[in-house]
Amino acid sequence: MIKLEAQQALAPLREQIDSIDSQLVALLAKRAKVTAQVGKIKQQYALPVYVPEREQALLTARREQAEALGVSADLTEDVLRRVMRESYQTQESGFVCCKDGGGKVIVVGGAGALGARFVSLFRRSGYEVVVLEQQDWPNAESLCSNAVLVLMAVPITLTVQLINKLPVLGANCVLADLTSIKAEPLQAMQVKHHGPVLGLHPMFGPDITNLVKQVVVVCHGNQVEGYQWLLQQLTVWGAELTEKTAAEHDRAMQLIQAMRHFSSLVYGVHLADENADLNELLQLSSPIYRLELAMVGRLFAQNAELYADIMLSSCDVATLLERYQQRFSELLELLKHKDKAGLMAQFGKGQQFFGQLAGQFLHESKQLLQKAADSRS
Repeated sequence: MIKLEAQQALAPLREQIDSIDSQLVALLAKRAKVTAQVGKIKQQYALPVYVPEREQALLTARREQAEALGVSADLTEDVLRRVMRESYQTQESGFVCCKDGGGKVIVVGGAGALGARFVSLFRRSGYEVVVLEQQDWPNAESLCSNAVLVLMAVPITLTVQLINKLPVLGANCVLADLTSIKAEPLQAMQVKHHGPVLGLHPMFGPDITNLVKQVVVVCHGNQVEGYQWLLQQLTVWGAELTEKTAAEHDRAMQLIQAMRHFSSLVYGVHLADENADLNELLQLSSPIYRLELAMVGRLFAQNAELYADIMLSSCDVATLLERYQQRFSELLELLKHKDKAGLMAQFGKGQQFFGQLAGQFLHESKQLLQKAADSRS
């Protein structure tokens, strides 16, 4: 009887919720049509897909509005960020061509996963794109003739070799690479080609849906003015450009890529050797541990040769990891001797090093964990 009364009391309220949800969907459709028009204007005037100042101003205004109406500002921002991410996708059907007159782009390794991503972007921007693969090298000279850009998107171990194999390029042709190490390829390109030379490192994999908010590291080479159109093209696609010298980039990548990949490899192999029950670990994991396990598991969904090459890309990585191993052993000794004060002192060193960023990372990780919890079935 009580259950029936409850259902009768809930029925009209649920009808109102259904009606409001239907209106929300209709508003999302209306907004999508407007953002599609925005995308066309951006294409016409060579404006970037992502404008951080505009996005932040919009979010700030809507947060203030939400607070005034007694609605959670965090909820409002979460919803809007998801909607904006979708709107960036709707603006990606085509892009303006930032090179006067367009021209021919050669993507060496364009059949690979990352190379194919850039092939698609250049084609949607109006360039003539030619893919150069292993079987095409006998015709490389004719294929590269009159090219405005030759982009190396090949494995690390082959990059320098294939740069040296390139035919003579036109004086105004840009030679660039996408390799995750920069010093050696950049030097090889500067020796090979006396025209514009540029080192690029996209800090993302081929599984991304678009370049909005994706970081691309830029290492300048020869004739900077000659490849400004390419940097503008990356910006129009939505990428965030970060300039570094080749040496600065390679030092940072030892910590960002090689060391993290190696640590994940060791942890994953350790779980395998311990014969851990992954399903049981997932059942017992809170969102934060589930997310950490997912980041390790993600590595093993990738190409083994690619990640082995990244870890082997610099002899300095081994030295760095030896220092890491030494610090691991030192902290392990504190643990074995139940030295609580020593462990806390090391924790304090980490706290001092991260400083105010620790609080920022705590806030960001909370947002990630909430999304992880929402997506858990």
